[in-house]
Amino acid sequence: MRRRLYLMRHGAVDYVDARGRPVAPDQVPLTAEGRAQAVAARALLEGVELDRVIASGLPRTMETAELAAPGRTIETWPDLREIMGAKLSSIPAAQLEEAFVRAFHGVVPNDKRFLGGETIGELFDRVLPALERLTADAVWDTVLVVAHGAVNRAILSYALTGERRFLGRFEQAPGCLNVIDVGGADDLATWVVRAVNIAPSDLAHRATRLTQMEQYWEQMAVGEGGEPPSPTGSG
Repeated sequence: MRRRLYLMRHGAVDYVDARGRPVAPDQVPLTAEGRAQAVAARALLEGVELDRVIASGLPRTMETAELAAPGRTIETWPDLREIMGAKLSSIPAAQLEEAFVRAFHGVVPNDKRFLGGETIGELFDRVLPALERLTADAVWDTVLVVAHGAVNRAILSYALTGERRFLGRFEQAPGCLNVIDVGGADDLATWVVRAVNIAPSDLAHRATRLTQMEQYWEQMAVGEGGEPPSPTGSG
């Protein structure tokens, strides 16, 4: 019998300050909108009996998990942290916009670096063993995993293809839920992707037609002190 994986992206955060300067992504909290998105996910999951709740351990996923599944013990799995980029100064200014807005276009090669940092292959190297460890544990029936945009794309891509094939066009709105029914770790034929990018607070996706990376680029004040103090993630 298949088991159910609710795969969630954390709620909205601000990666730039009021002056448009990047901030350290490892410490950003949810915005008021992000908290509302997590609460909306809680309402959507009302009545679902969760056996486990897992988050990447970054503050934005922990806060989302606490709001979406209040009162539950949250397991911290650092392998599910977001893909990391290098400092933006490592990317030539003329290539920066392209690096942002096309970061996840099409089928992304395993050797492509995200904003000059971690490669897609390195992301798979840590996410897939974590996924296999989760599916190999037979004691749970329903689990909520709160992770990040690129991590969720990697899991969804693997669930569909059974390969380290990164399908970048899986958009992941802040606070969205994906629904995957899973078999054993080595039995992808029994996996079913039932729903992708459900935004509980915006089911019709009226808020924007931009991707998250396009929105981040719009927020960046490049050339006005825009230098992150530490590597930046995608969401």
